[in-house]
Amino acid sequence: MEPYLSVVVPAYNEASRLPLTLTKLMKYLESRDYTFEVLVVDDGSEDRTADIVEEMAAQHPDLQGVRNPHRGKGYAVRTGMLQANGRFILYSDADFSAPIEEVEKLLPYLERNADVVIGSREGLGAARFDEPSYRHLMGRVFNTFVRLVALPQFHDTQCGFKAFRKEAAHKLFRGLHLYGDNAGDIKGAMVTGFDVEVLYLGLKWGYKIKEVPVKWYYSPGTKVNPVKDSYRMFKDIVKVRMNDVRGLYRK
Repeated sequence: MEPYLSVVVPAYNEASRLPLTLTKLMKYLESRDYTFEVLVVDDGSEDRTADIVEEMAAQHPDLQGVRNPHRGKGYAVRTGMLQANGRFILYSDADFSAPIEEVEKLLPYLERNADVVIGSREGLGAARFDEPSYRHLMGRVFNTFVRLVALPQFHDTQCGFKAFRKEAAHKLFRGLHLYGDNAGDIKGAMVTGFDVEVLYLGLKWGYKIKEVPVKWYYSPGTKVNPVKDSYRMFKDIVKVRMNDVRGLYRK
């Protein structure tokens, strides 16, 4: 039967973090009165990430691991979203900086008429905890660029906590060009602007998208490279607009 909720978690070299975050995730979901599944997509990790997931899956029938080649977070999220079977599908960063409990703020909008609901660290009701000032400044500069070039409607496109109706998720993630089927193998961690492409497609194709403030806790050990990843993400935004001009985003 179709689960009520699927949770997709991309993971790259998260062996030290996953035992705690997945334990909390499974404990919470198992306490709810709806059915669920969890898919952890290993992005070609060089540590024991994939093995840890498989060991935990042996204890939790609703948890499964997916092994990907190392092609980046965007490709890993795409893999999980297309394999998920839930009526609603949430993807979350492996550190769960936005605690899983915050999903209860997103689901009512999907129950009504939204196709996509994105967690936001901005706006009335949002809260950031323990975030270094330089990270907050980086995020605000990047989001200003996003609003100027591609998505003026949203205050925070990069929070790794977004939920979709299944039909919308499958359609949108199949439509990605930046990190779709042609994504190549990479070296090292890679943070990208795939969220911008997903939301840009959603608006272009007429899906209803709601931005909802959430609580967010900064997690030490982030894999973001302030210089390299910022440059790559800026390029991704420009590529999204160019892809649209070239007619690549036809529904």
